[in-house]
Amino acid sequence: MKVIAFNGSSRKDGNTAILIREVFKELETKGIETELVQLAGKKIRGCMACYRCFSRKDGRCAVKGDIVNECIEKMVEADGIILGSPTYFSDVSAEMKALIDRAGFVSKANGDLFRRKVGAAVVAVRRAGSVHAFDTVNHFFLIAQMIVPGSIYWNMGIGREKGEVKEDEEGLRTMKVLGENMAWLLKKIR
Repeated sequence: MKVIAFNGSSRKDGNTAILIREVFKELETKGIETELVQLAGKKIRGCMACYRCFSRKDGRCAVKGDIVNECIEKMVEADGIILGSPTYFSDVSAEMKALIDRAGFVSKANGDLFRRKVGAAVVAVRRAGSVHAFDTVNHFFLIAQMIVPGSIYWNMGIGREKGEVKEDEEGLRTMKVLGENMAWLLKKIR
């Protein structure tokens, strides 16, 4: 089994990546392979609403020259998907939103490619707005017919400067329990 995670932060190895790796620790102790794709520094653009994915039905976005088709391939191959994002003005980063929009259209155009995969949102936040960012990711998972495990709180960690989420004990515990629940669910449905 494998879980692929996408870090939508502009900061490579920042707070969002730290939180994702906390989830990974639990998954890996249960024998689940993990991979982290960091969108920082990668070229990624939004959906053009061309709908060619619906006419082609080839599992790919018509937009070329960026990382999205590679991400979609990794999502299709994985058993579980984690989408991680910092909170920007009460929502996910532009890079994460572009990935959600384009992967979502391609999935729908090709018979719901992510159906019954396990999906988990991970959100880093300075202070407020994280619930909306969390909802954005979960709305994607739910419309894609994915299964979403819970934790002891919403999957968020508090910290602004790089590494500050390590001081958020509740946030780290939430990621640990999320990893435990995600591993349990993956093993139950596979």
